[in-house]
Amino acid sequence: MNEQTKQIILEKIEAYQTIIVSRHIRPDGDAVGSTKGLVKILKDSFPAKDIYLVNEDYSDYLAFCGGEDCVSDMVYADALLIVIDTGTRDRISNSKFRLAKEIVKIDHHIEADPYGDVNWVEDFRSSACEMIADFAFTFKEKLCLSREAATYIYLGMVTDSDRFRFEGVTGDTMRLAGALLDCGVDTEALFSNLYVDDFRTLRLKSFVYDHIRITENGVAYIYMSKEIQEQFGLTLEAASAVVGDLSKIRGSLIWVAFIDNTKKGNIRVRLRSRFLGINDLAIKYHGGGHNMAAGATVFSVEEMYALIGDADKLLGEYKSTHEGWL
Repeated sequence: MNEQTKQIILEKIEAYQTIIVSRHIRPDGDAVGSTKGLVKILKDSFPAKDIYLVNEDYSDYLAFCGGEDCVSDMVYADALLIVIDTGTRDRISNSKFRLAKEIVKIDHHIEADPYGDVNWVEDFRSSACEMIADFAFTFKEKLCLSREAATYIYLGMVTDSDRFRFEGVTGDTMRLAGALLDCGVDTEALFSNLYVDDFRTLRLKSFVYDHIRITENGVAYIYMSKEIQEQFGLTLEAASAVVGDLSKIRGSLIWVAFIDNTKKGNIRVRLRSRFLGINDLAIKYHGGGHNMAAGATVFSVEEMYALIGDADKLLGEYKSTHEGWL
C-alpha cells in the first residue's frame, strides 16, 4: 500500500508546476532536515518548477541550515502543499495551508488526523527524514540526491533518533543512513554545528543537573520557569531541549521537562522514556507523539503535578511487573 502511495506522491509532484513544502511548529532537526532536504531534491530534479519552503516558526538552534521563502496567497491556488513530520493540522507551521489545491501529508507519528488528500504515514519509522531518504532512493532514476540534500536528511535522522539510539531504528534506518553518507555528507562539520556547546549552554546544563527532581519510582523532571528562561536567555525550543539532559540517571525510565509558556498561558511538556510507552500519558494531557517520545500541554501547576503523579504510577507498575531494566 505504501509503495502505491509513494508512486501517487511522485505523480503529484510531476503534475504540479508549483509546490510548497511545510513542517510543524517549533521545528526540530527532523522537521527542518526533511523539508529542506525534499525542497533541495525537488529543485535539483525539476528546475523548471516553482518550489517553495514556507513556514511561520523557526529554530535558532538550526539557523545554520539557512532561510526560507515567503509567497503571496495567490500562489496557493494552483499549488501542491507537502506537509512533513506533522501529525495534526493544528501543528502545521503554515496557517494558509487550506488555500492549497491539494495537500500531501508525509509523517512518522501515530496517525490521529489524516488531513491530506494523500496521506503517507509510517509510524514505525525513526524519523520523517528516513521516509524522505526512502522516497529519494526508491525513485533514484527520477530524483537527484545531492550532497547538500543528503546532509539535510542525515541531520534529521541523526537528531530524531539521538544518533540512532531510540526505538524505531532498524536495519533499514542504518542502510539508508549509509547510502546518505555515500553521497558525501560531511559529518564532522554537521556534528560541530549540532553537538558543540558554548559556555552559556554548559552553565545551563549545570543548572539543570542541580535542579532535577526524582519521584519515588524514578521519574526525573524539571520545571523551566519564565524566570529561568530569561536568566539563561532561552527560547522556548532551547528550554524544551533540556529534557535530553535528564536521560542519563540510572533507574529513571521516564523523564519530563515542563516549560512555562507564558505567552500562551500554559506549560509545555516534553516526555521521554526508556522501555515503556508514554504516548497514552501524553494523550491524557492534551498531547501525543511516539511511544517513547511525546509532547503534551498542561494549564496549571496542579495539572503539572497530576501528570507527574500519573507518570510515577506508570513507572512503578512497570518496574513491579518487569525484570531486566537498568
